[in-house]
Amino acid sequence: MSADPILERLKSLHPKAIDMSLDRLVRLMTALGNPQDRLAPVVHVAGTNGKGSTLACLRAMLEAAGKTVHVYTSPHLVRFNERIRVAGTLIDDASLAALLEEIETVNAGAPITFFEVTTAAAFLAFARSPADYVLLETGMGGRLDATNLVEKPVAIGLTPISFDHMQYLGSTLAAIAGEKAGIIKPGVPIYVGVQPPEAASVFEAKAKALGAPLFRSGREWHFSTTADGFVWQRDGRRYDLPRPALPGRHQIDNAALAVAIADGLGLSANAIAAGVAAARWPARLQRLTQGPLPALLGPDIPLYLDGGHNEAAGEVLAIWAQGRKIDLVFGMLSTKEPADFLRHVAPFVRRLRAIAIEDEPLSRSAAEIVAAARSVGIADATATASPQAAIADLAAQANAQTPVLICGSLYLCGRILGDNS
Repeated sequence: MSADPILERLKSLHPKAIDMSLDRLVRLMTALGNPQDRLAPVVHVAGTNGKGSTLACLRAMLEAAGKTVHVYTSPHLVRFNERIRVAGTLIDDASLAALLEEIETVNAGAPITFFEVTTAAAFLAFARSPADYVLLETGMGGRLDATNLVEKPVAIGLTPISFDHMQYLGSTLAAIAGEKAGIIKPGVPIYVGVQPPEAASVFEAKAKALGAPLFRSGREWHFSTTADGFVWQRDGRRYDLPRPALPGRHQIDNAALAVAIADGLGLSANAIAAGVAAARWPARLQRLTQGPLPALLGPDIPLYLDGGHNEAAGEVLAIWAQGRKIDLVFGMLSTKEPADFLRHVAPFVRRLRAIAIEDEPLSRSAAEIVAAARSVGIADATATASPQAAIADLAAQANAQTPVLICGSLYLCGRILGDNS
């Protein structure tokens, strides 16, 4: 039984993909019996970058401690089921279809957005299956995010704030942080990752106003990198931890925030260390080793996939690329600015092959990306018809010291993984 036809019908119930209001979902959840009020203890995470990686790490820690965990994340890459993980397993097609049919019947054709529907399905699934914890990732914002119907989480995590979705969240870091801070609840502990000062000030003021205990990176807890991983400390407790399984210096930041939350939940040092070493999250500097694209390069040429799509993502990829040259296959949505992303990695890019994202109406054209790349100093930038054509072109001069990175959009990553995983 496939959920796809139901999802397509539900997508048509609102003319906008994003409409920031909770009124529609409050109405629907009331009709469904408010399952969001019957969940296991909830950890709620908001931020611009790193939400999914942080929750993947925290889930691995909780499961290493023997806990049963539900997880709701977005977007999906290949299959919708990736968004809803029930007791450690992706929701199956029959269960998902049954939930969506129930929601469709109760909603009775009233306006509702796709993300509101998917959140309602997750709440229903989680309320009907026992677990020790529920991990919720906000979608785009926080204050008016569908996940914010949960009134009393046990912990709140705030990942780094940067510029993204400004047309909805505001044009300054303070404004964006204000929207994300909307998930802060009275008395609920807040664990804050590395932040720009403008965002940190907003979080501190909101926590003070609501009497929420605040645990900030660099203040109440600290971490530092080591040759083999990182050290995390708070109130005399010290964890010597391995390098995260997820590659990239920024993943230590994400893992450190997960450690802060796990420490607050009382997990053991062994469970925390095991989770750091075990966490996996696709399309985050993921090494591709099977499928037609790696085959075009051969086994000795590293091929990576990353879904980062904003300026902050460009910054962390530049840190990863330091000391070498890389080749890029790049596609991006028209709602993002390719030059903002590319200017950070430009000093390390040898060649760029631009593509439009297949079957994506909001994709930027390859010509637009080429123009943006050349404007930031990437001289060898040309348009190609497809990821296959791009990789084939790059393969002619590829070498083992110059990895190939496919990046610019999670939508692009989903299509790549559909054919190469």
